[in-house]
Formats: sequence, structure tokens, C-alpha cells
Amino acid sequence: MSEQSRGTGRIRGTGSRRRKPTRRHRAKVIAAWTVAGVVVVGGAGLGYAYMALDGNLSSIDIDAKLGTDRPDDVDDGSQDILVLGSDSRSGDNGEYGQDEGAARSDTAMVVHVDKGHKSASVVSIPRDTLIERPACASDTTDETVPAEHRAMFNTAYEVGGPACAVKTVESMSGIRMDHYLEVDFTGFKKLIDELGGVEITTKTAIDDSKSHLDLEPGTHTLNGEESLGLVRTRKSVGDGSDLGRIQLQQAFIKALIDQTKSVGVFSSPKKLYGLADAATKAVTTDSGLGSVKKLTGFANGLKGLGADNVHMVTLPVEYDPADPNRVLPQEKAGRQVWAALKNDRPIPASATEKSAGDKGDADKVVE
Repeated sequence: MSEQSRGTGRIRGTGSRRRKPTRRHRAKVIAAWTVAGVVVVGGAGLGYAYMALDGNLSSIDIDAKLGTDRPDDVDDGSQDILVLGSDSRSGDNGEYGQDEGAARSDTAMVVHVDKGHKSASVVSIPRDTLIERPACASDTTDETVPAEHRAMFNTAYEVGGPACAVKTVESMSGIRMDHYLEVDFTGFKKLIDELGGVEITTKTAIDDSKSHLDLEPGTHTLNGEESLGLVRTRKSVGDGSDLGRIQLQQAFIKALIDQTKSVGVFSSPKKLYGLADAATKAVTTDSGLGSVKKLTGFANGLKGLGADNVHMVTLPVEYDPADPNRVLPQEKAGRQVWAALKNDRPIPASATEKSAGDKGDADKVVE
């Protein structure tokens, strides 16, 4: 993601002068951005930041790449957003290893915001899930990548980039994605550091050689590097699969939402600009969110959300009998999950009660 030089001069608003927001209102606005995808904390403050921040953003015209062969666009006020964490090892991310071919989606979440924007459901999709990947336009050539049976979910991003990832999720769920957000390792770290860290309480020690995280039991304020280590940890949680890591990621997001409520970004222009600068450099969006003005409008529409009304689940899966390192979607339970989102209803507890995704044991590691 390109690093644009910072603008100079005074911080300017993008609209008419308004009354100073209340502390409670500010907290809700900031928390809303976290729900939208971890990477956009402090989003409402972008409206007060330099318009030069537009130059930080990278965006992709998903609609143009996918055309009309997509689920219907239901205009009922609800929103569905695909949030991906890319595991590219290019550029500053090279310290986490070398790319094995193209980048893959290390983290995938479908965020459904209800039509009243008062609650949200988040469905994490294990990257090792074997799915029917649809044919996709290549992200690097003019060719079409053929459909594949029993393809790992995260290969969709590898072969066709963001557009193929969106197409794959839409094929799985039958739900049109209204928006797309992607964050990389380095951007994630910088954002957490600008926020001042995130407080996590561990019940047991975490010592994971792969994620380089070493924590004793107790309460810790994790910096960006440590936070990245936590959301990448898998070998020391439960059975060492991706399912335990997803639960850690969900616990971290909840803690991050709580953390943003106590950060006084509006009392410090420097703090506000630092968060806005880090957030806009961290993300790649669809073209519908590809400007500070659009991102601000999106965040303002989510200001009623907080940690207490965000329900997080993992797509119901079971271990693949042919390969214990892979999981298969539980078709009936999966249909329940997607139907709930499609009909703007809460996800029923019965949909996930028999899923291997609820057996990651991360709840034994972090509070």
C-alpha cells in the first residue's frame, strides 16, 4: 500500500460546524468503526482530518470486476461487509516469512449490520475450509481461473484477489456483499500502537513459537506487535487448528471495541490524526468506501453499535475425515447462519452448537 506524504496546515472539517459531540456519542462512533473491521477505529474522526488522507487509501471496483452475476442487492437498510486480513509477506510484512506464491486471506469475517444499525452479527470463515470455489477472473492476467472442487477458502484471494474472495463468499452465502475491507499485518500493528495498545487478560500462559508471542497469565496491554502475535496464534490454543485462532481473534475484537471507548482522540488533534493516518494506510476498500468522505459516512451510519450488541460466531464446520488439517462446512447449519443474515435476524444458537468451530478452547486462554 503506498505511503503518501502527510498534508500540512490546519485540520479542517468536511462540512458545516457542528456542536461538540458528547463523550458517550464519541465512544459509540469510534466503537462502530471497530465492528466494521478492526482496521477502522476512530473512523468518525476522519471527517475532521486532512483531506490529504484520501491519498493513503487504496480501493478496488468490485462491482466492475464481478458484473451482474451476483446475488440481488437488497436495499432494506442492512449492510453486509467482507473483512479480510491479508497474509502477504511483501514489503514491510516480509519479517513474518516469505510468500509461498501469492498472498492469501489469513482472516475472513462477514459482518452483517441489521437494518436499524443497532446490532451486528459477525461470521468468521476458517481459512482451511474446503469449499466449491467458483470460476474467477485472475487478479494478475486476463485469464479466467477455473472453478475448483474442495479448494481451501483462502485460495480464492490467492488466485483472484479481492473480487474472487467476494465472489466466493457470495457463492457460499447467497448474500451480496455491500462492501469490502482488507488490512495487512503492518497496518494492523501501527493502528494498535496509535490507539495505545489493547488490554487482554490471559487465564493461562501463551507461548507460541510461530506467532512469537510469550505471555504469562494475567492482564496485559498489548502493543501492535503483540496484538498481531495474539491474532496469529494457533499452535498453543486447543488442538492447534485455525479454529482456536479464530476464537482468539474474536476475543481480541471485543477487547478492542471496549478499548476504543476510553480513548480520548477528540481531545487531542495529534491523536486523532495519528489514528486516521494509520487507519487509512492500513486498509484497502471497495470503491464505495474509497474516500475519507465515504468512510466517514459509513462510520456515522454505525455509531449505534457497541461490543454488547455484536454477536460473533464461526461458520459451522466439521473436521474433514480425509484430512484432519482441513474442515468442511456443515451444510444444514451453514444454511441457518446465512438465512439469518439474509433475513436480518439473529443467528440461532442451534446453528453452531455442534460445530467444531465452538471447540477451539480459546475461552480457556483469554477472558
